[in-house]
Amino acid sequence: MNLVNPEAIHRALSRWPEVDAENLQAYDAADRLLLEHASRRLDRLAAEGLSDPGLVVIGDRYGAITLPLLAGSPEGGGAPVSTLRIWQDLATGEAALDANAARLGISGFTRIRDDETSAGLYGPALLAGARLVLLRLPKNLAELAELSEAIAEHAHPEVVVLAAGMVKHMTRSMNEVLGADFGSVTASLAKGKARVLTASSPRPQEDTPGGQLAGTPAGGRSSQSFPARERHTGLGRDGDLEIEVYAHGAVFAGAKVDIGTRFLLDFLPRMPKVRTAIDLGCGSGVLATLLAASQPEVRVAACDVSAAAVRSARLTAEAHGVGDRVLAVHADALEGFPPASAELILLNPPFHLGHSVHAGAAIKLFRAAAEVLAPGGELWTVWNSHLGYLPALEKFVGATEIVGRNSKFTVTRTRRRAAKPA
Repeated sequence: MNLVNPEAIHRALSRWPEVDAENLQAYDAADRLLLEHASRRLDRLAAEGLSDPGLVVIGDRYGAITLPLLAGSPEGGGAPVSTLRIWQDLATGEAALDANAARLGISGFTRIRDDETSAGLYGPALLAGARLVLLRLPKNLAELAELSEAIAEHAHPEVVVLAAGMVKHMTRSMNEVLGADFGSVTASLAKGKARVLTASSPRPQEDTPGGQLAGTPAGGRSSQSFPARERHTGLGRDGDLEIEVYAHGAVFAGAKVDIGTRFLLDFLPRMPKVRTAIDLGCGSGVLATLLAASQPEVRVAACDVSAAAVRSARLTAEAHGVGDRVLAVHADALEGFPPASAELILLNPPFHLGHSVHAGAAIKLFRAAAEVLAPGGELWTVWNSHLGYLPALEKFVGATEIVGRNSKFTVTRTRRRAAKPA
């Protein structure tokens, strides 16, 4: 396949609306290597007379894979890519790819979103008939396991998966996860510190091995493995809270309750009684669900940039009987929420952007909370104490007090400063 100057396309890509920094860019050597392998595979399929390979691209956060492939379509003088379906878990990825495509004048992809018509997160709308799936390897083994079994179940029996990553972020466990659902998994030679895993020959569902890998659900690796589900008791300062957590593979901490959230739950009785609240960066929806259960009058928006988290939060709330008062929203940093519309926001901010430790994600969420909180409204935040977010909270939101601290985490209450007179 004739790839039309992918280097030029890569240099033109922007990470917007994600945080920019000198050590962060919108493409890497794994994208370039994946394109090389995809081009050869597409040429082979074309030589076999297959005009439509049912091409699927998963995890392309900024368009570094999708846009060079489409620039090589008939309009660009290259071999045909008649259909290209994409899946991006992150709302920021959707916005970035759309913006980059518009700026470069490239079109032709079909975005598949979670519409909940499929029992699984990755269903036939994305994968049916696919003979070639291009995948950026996720950080999370559970996310890879969910993708792997969905591709094996829904794609064409002759599907080939090309999964790329930077060598420093790859582990042997990734081969094992793919090997649970595919009869053949091979690794390419490293190039530019990147490598591509090739998986083919999907196993019949009844032949998938059992067992459990770290971060994946217990039991066999069938299409019912996800969402994972785990019941937790003894939560809260008095140990009187319990919850059944649902989580798809891409959700941070899976179906567990992470230790930062556990600490913030200790302060649930001290939070103000309100009618409108937001669980910002909701993950599996633990905070949103237990807040709704503790305050019968409140309506909570469980907001997350991850589609997997949004579906998980909805399932967790429904299982706890508060699904009618918890609205799960897929959005980047409260985009679309009216200003001054929430009385209370709960936040356990991330401190990673991809594989990089970076405070920019938390700062972005502090700014968003300040915009959406009503004057006098409260932001309750739990954060790793060494990150020292206190000055940022006071700068962007308002007066902040430390209400709790243990060996690792700090919990703060920030009151939104009143708007200045016009």
